[in-house]
Amino acid sequence: MDRLKAMALFVDVARARSFTAAARAKNLSPSSVSRQITELEAELGTQLLYRSTRFVDLTEAGALYFARVAQVLEDIADADAAATALQAAPTGTLHVHSRYLFGLVVLAPLLPQFQALYPEIMLELSLSERSSRLRDDAFDVDLRFRTPPDPGLVQDLVLPSERILVASPAYLEAGPSPVRPADLHAHRCLGYLMGREPIVWRFMHGAAYEELTIDTALKVDSGELLRRLVLGGHGIALLDDFTVRREMDEGRLVRLLADHRVTNTTFEGGVFAAYRETTYTPLKIKVFVDFLKERLAPSAAQAPA
Repeated sequence: MDRLKAMALFVDVARARSFTAAARAKNLSPSSVSRQITELEAELGTQLLYRSTRFVDLTEAGALYFARVAQVLEDIADADAAATALQAAPTGTLHVHSRYLFGLVVLAPLLPQFQALYPEIMLELSLSERSSRLRDDAFDVDLRFRTPPDPGLVQDLVLPSERILVASPAYLEAGPSPVRPADLHAHRCLGYLMGREPIVWRFMHGAAYEELTIDTALKVDSGELLRRLVLGGHGIALLDDFTVRREMDEGRLVRLLADHRVTNTTFEGGVFAAYRETTYTPLKIKVFVDFLKERLAPSAAQAPA
């Protein structure tokens, strides 16, 4: 038995809670993965996983072993990165997670350029609306919106941004545009679904601060769907400026209450590349983050004031 390989497979199964998913990621059969972990359990003399036809879960011993082994494997990866830090060209697989709309609007057009510059890097991009936990989800980089400091992570600003209110000209033809936040109560507002909490939009006008609980006509948990709905004339939406800049330039969307800053979370806007803080940042991560900073910096200057 290759002890290190078996440990890595155990970590993959523990994270995915599935032999099949872990096997697929390593191009192995589920039976092969199960056999190697069974051999590992036999060598340790303890059961690490509960198995059934419906689920896989960690035993108490498995949870303790997972915490230690995952850290050991990270340390080995750091050592490998240190040993190859001076290599001429970055190589390896780079696992990146992004919110769906940012991935479609911003990342997708840049990927051919990145792959042309770094052909030895195999990029795996996962898009979803959920937040990613880098260690548990086994991503190298998570592109996330402004979040509180996370111990053990570096959060590098790659795209300054702000949230803005927009509507289509067709929607605005039906009645007067809002000139102050309170006017939104008379409009059809579309909200981004964040749990079961009410939708609250926060406004700053100079030093004046105002909060508005929005009686939304529709809530969705997809930024892309929200963008399509507002383009279709279904109401007013709060979106990140970079997701609708082209539509505003083309006149398909209009910015509202432009003299106000507005948000549904925090006024400190921006997209950040989050990655694990290590002694040696793997070269594949460094060149990817630097690439985004370089390519996205010019667009920041075009953002609405």
